[in-house]
Amino acid sequence: MILAGDVGGTKVHLALYDFAGGRLKPVRDDKVPSHEVGSLEAAVESFLKPGEREQIAAACFGCPGPVRDGRLKLTNLAWTLDERELEKSLGIEHIFLINDLEANGYGIPELAPESIVTLHEGDASAVGHRGLIAAGTGLGEALLIWDGKRHRPIPSEGGHCDFAARTDREIALLQYLRGTLKGRVSWERVVSGIGIKNVYAYLRDVEKMDEPAWLSDRMKTEDPNAVIGRCAEDGSSPLCAATMQTFAAAYGAETGNIALKVLAVGGMYLGGGIAPKSLKTLASGGFMQAFLDKGRLSPVLESIAVRVILDDTCALKGAAAYAEARAAEITGHSARADSFSVL
Repeated sequence: MILAGDVGGTKVHLALYDFAGGRLKPVRDDKVPSHEVGSLEAAVESFLKPGEREQIAAACFGCPGPVRDGRLKLTNLAWTLDERELEKSLGIEHIFLINDLEANGYGIPELAPESIVTLHEGDASAVGHRGLIAAGTGLGEALLIWDGKRHRPIPSEGGHCDFAARTDREIALLQYLRGTLKGRVSWERVVSGIGIKNVYAYLRDVEKMDEPAWLSDRMKTEDPNAVIGRCAEDGSSPLCAATMQTFAAAYGAETGNIALKVLAVGGMYLGGGIAPKSLKTLASGGFMQAFLDKGRLSPVLESIAVRVILDDTCALKGAAAYAEARAAEITGHSARADSFSVL
């Protein structure tokens, strides 16, 4: 079996996979709130059942942040991880750490067709580089480079690049955030779960949009991002709708930026937890208008497909695929290849 993990700022999603007919076969998975465990090791120990550890051939964890020499300090969680230390403490021979968006990139080929919804058709037959952007707790970005045979995920920290305001509202939002953050503003401060709350606060406190008592009460007692997203989708709050429309426009603009930088003729993919829950908002026009608003290069963007990943296990599937492939390189034994012979 393969142990896969998607380590985020709010939760650690763990899963065990096997293979059948060359495809990943999920065994079981579970989510652990990050703040409830003191380490990745503790999360894994609480997840594994007696007898499972001995069946694990390799493991891979997709994590937010840059991995250097098998080691990283997580971006949105106060953990430092090291492949060698994890192998010793968990008793698993082959453990790999990769960027979480890199894991998502490896997961895309493992997805079923119904796990992807198209926002913009573009030229669906075009083959070439792709881009991946994922708004969740933070903002992740990756390049999927076409080498003539397959797409190779290249991780980046593009979500931490400088936010580029385009409209009068975004310029005022930038000025507001420069004040509240005491300086620099990155894309992640607008296009993420963090960003949604920032935009909401700006519209409420600066533009003085009405926050009714019922909404204020829900914001205090429930997950604010979930409240904003649901009230935007169902139309019950103009403030929430404006928040998500502003968020979506910025999301579309940065998606278009990545598409230009990598010349993503193979399409742009939206991952993360926010897009699948905000399809109505994303499809309402603001996202694609901002995506296409690239002046003389707008016709290039018209030809690029934009797709949303619906499967929240994409990063897990990618981590499992990566672990199996790397372990096969090291040992000369491929669980994926062997699974064809049992059909």
